[in-house]
Amino acid sequence: MKRKNVSKQHILDEIKRTASENGGMPLGISKFFQETGIKDTDWAGKHWARWGDALKEAGFEPNQLNAAYEREFLLENFAFLVKELRKFPARRELQMKTRTDEAFPSANTFARFGNKHELAREVYLYCKGKSQFDEIIPICESVLSADSEPNEEPQQEGELGYVYLMKSGRFYKIGRSNAAGRREYELAIQLPDKLTTIHTIKTDDPPGIEAYWHTRFASKRKNGEWFELLSSDVQAFRRRKFM
Repeated sequence: MKRKNVSKQHILDEIKRTASENGGMPLGISKFFQETGIKDTDWAGKHWARWGDALKEAGFEPNQLNAAYEREFLLENFAFLVKELRKFPARRELQMKTRTDEAFPSANTFARFGNKHELAREVYLYCKGKSQFDEIIPICESVLSADSEPNEEPQQEGELGYVYLMKSGRFYKIGRSNAAGRREYELAIQLPDKLTTIHTIKTDDPPGIEAYWHTRFASKRKNGEWFELLSSDVQAFRRRKFM
């Protein structure tokens, strides 16, 4: 059965109701959908161009959110900008969005998530499992797996290290170390089965790149940093030389 159009007034009433139940704070798009069943496709491009416009019409000025720019609110706004641009925005694009859309958070507020790779990882984790952001997942993955782009503003250089893939028995371990080879020796003396290094990725962000691969293979995690991977998973890891 075809779903009936959701009226503008009904959406406004639901924004006010859910905000009242949330201590006077309007919900973000994803939580609003969870609470009401109203999808972004029910209002986006029909009643309002942006969620901030709907909140304003419901009586919630953007400046009321300044003191509570919570993690989800920021990531939600950033995710919709990625969706709008069909690419991961550069700093200047964030600044332009802030100037042209008063409902959009200040570009500087996203610095709380760290550098570009760290922000991409947060956006990836936020969007994963949300159907309205399916197209954003590969965009974030490309940022997480790519070398630093020469045209981007330089990021603070971290200590070079390695993210490694090792195999013992039928399981694989994904971890990080500041010295290639040293971790293999440390683990080898602890394990009953032979330990083999399959591949190492050189990186200036070992924690971030390790987290990326842990997230990518999360469904195949067995215990801690140990995973049961397919040959295609191993090949995907081996294609990376530097991240």
